[in-house]
Amino acid sequence: MTDHRDWTGQVGHIWATEWRRTDRSFGELTPQLLAAAEVETYAHALDIGCGAGELSVALASRYPDRHVTGVDISGELLAVARQRSGDFTNTAFAHADAATFEPRHAPDLLLSRHGVMFFRDPVAAFAHLHDRAARKARLAFSCFRTRGQNAWVTTVMGALAEAPAPPADPREPGPFAFGDRDHVDTVLREAGWREIAFHQIDYRMIFGAGEHPVSDAVDYLTRVGPTASPIAALPDEERAATLVRLASILDDHRQGDTVSLPASAWLVTARKG
Repeated sequence: MTDHRDWTGQVGHIWATEWRRTDRSFGELTPQLLAAAEVETYAHALDIGCGAGELSVALASRYPDRHVTGVDISGELLAVARQRSGDFTNTAFAHADAATFEPRHAPDLLLSRHGVMFFRDPVAAFAHLHDRAARKARLAFSCFRTRGQNAWVTTVMGALAEAPAPPADPREPGPFAFGDRDHVDTVLREAGWREIAFHQIDYRMIFGAGEHPVSDAVDYLTRVGPTASPIAALPDEERAATLVRLASILDDHRQGDTVSLPASAWLVTARKG
């Protein structure tokens, strides 16, 4: 199961309204994930934690003879995905938890962009996906490496006078739960997956762009990401001072009309055993 509280209600609404900037933040990563997913042909793809549907729509538009199902626990994000898919007849979106979802067709490609780190029981979730997948199905997903290997986190959190402590257990469901390669390898092997491979991708997350990229980045980071909740909880005067510090930090990472910070992810591939 997945913790629905992180993606539903008001939080889900915010993520749904921010899908354009979220897709933009992964702009350097997404093409590499799609390339890994497309190395072999497939008939039915399952997009795990599809969110606003960028991967699903990209695959459906490139291959009209192949079917893509996106699954997510956020109804708000799925509404965006359905709208983006337009008149495509080869897409479907399911409001469900991927850890227990029963697809109509056994997928021979399972993929996810940063959508698999939130399972409460990752071994059980990946075992379920393994069991529902077609024979010799392929798995390809991206996930953040450790918090310490993602400089963007410590950089933006530096704006807070008192930053929240990271989880005591780094494997606790959340953005960095799959940062430890050995842990991910163990999870997948115990779930039945084989031919597991890891490819390190260092890229830059784009937080702001346009005529006023710093203001854009500040606005984005007060709505989603690790700074959003701590900043929202501050008293007005302290919040204002924090936003000034955040803007100064982000300005140091401005290049022309873009604000971007270094990030690092694993691109993980595997095959049904």
